[in-house]
Amino acid sequence: MITRTDLQAKVDEYLAERRRFGFELEAMGHALQSFSNYAVSVGHQGPLTIELMAAWARKDKAQRPTPGTWARRLELLRPFARWLGQFDPATQVPDESIFGSVPGRMAPHIYHDTEIIELLAAARRINPNGSSLRPATFETLFGLIAAAGLRVSEALTLLDKDVDLAAGTLTVRQTKFGKTRLLPLHPSTVQALAKYRQLRCREVSTTEETPFFIATRGKFLGQSLGDRQVHRVFIELRDQLGLVDRGRHGGPRIHDLRHTFAVKRVMLWHEQGINVDQEMLGLSTYLGHSKISHTYWYLTGVPELMALAGAKFAHFSELQEACDE
Repeated sequence: MITRTDLQAKVDEYLAERRRFGFELEAMGHALQSFSNYAVSVGHQGPLTIELMAAWARKDKAQRPTPGTWARRLELLRPFARWLGQFDPATQVPDESIFGSVPGRMAPHIYHDTEIIELLAAARRINPNGSSLRPATFETLFGLIAAAGLRVSEALTLLDKDVDLAAGTLTVRQTKFGKTRLLPLHPSTVQALAKYRQLRCREVSTTEETPFFIATRGKFLGQSLGDRQVHRVFIELRDQLGLVDRGRHGGPRIHDLRHTFAVKRVMLWHEQGINVDQEMLGLSTYLGHSKISHTYWYLTGVPELMALAGAKFAHFSELQEACDE
């Protein structure tokens, strides 16, 4: 029988075992910790049941009443339940009959240029609380994500030594899939980063190990900028601007700036007549994707690129018909 103490120990053991094989399991780690806490809060005793896991899946923070969301949450528990079964055969493993299959990737919100400009302008107007560093921090952070297609976590873990303004490059270290990559930057991006660094250096003393983007308030001044704070500020700005959602995630997200970077790059190649297939590997490497199929998804999963592909196919069909006449 699994007790509440045993459950937390097994969660820790499972994650440690998987991480020894190189899996980061950030999302799964958060989910399993949340599930363990939930099991304790409801006083669950004995083997894990499908009912318990399904009840937890329905408790997502955003309270989205959608089986697709619940299915995604439940999927994070399934490998752990299978693993746990070797210690407690009475452990139940949920299948897709509970909430249905996990939906495919949902279309992101692709920002218009004017929306990004408005977002950065709104960041400049954030209450500086006696300092101009706070608005500059968020303006530069959101601008860098949009200009270089970074993940939020990648931008927040940049150290000062990772930003080489002389060479115009970023070193993104040990990212989502444990890889390090070197990214060239546009001169306008380098200029914006240089301006922020100069302002930051006037506020705090820095070394090569100083986080590039820092918290600016009270005792946290000079420390790493927190992910929760960044998302909270973004949501405030998004709601203030009244951005209309064109994706399927319930509202524009910071991560959609990264998607926008990728989509606009491919659209530019289309406009320039460049062979997209020949460039996709480079884009995949730049974005830090583990599989090139993740990059090719944009061609079929994003309406803007589907429209381009459809127009290109229609043009090809017209040429083919002309040749057959």
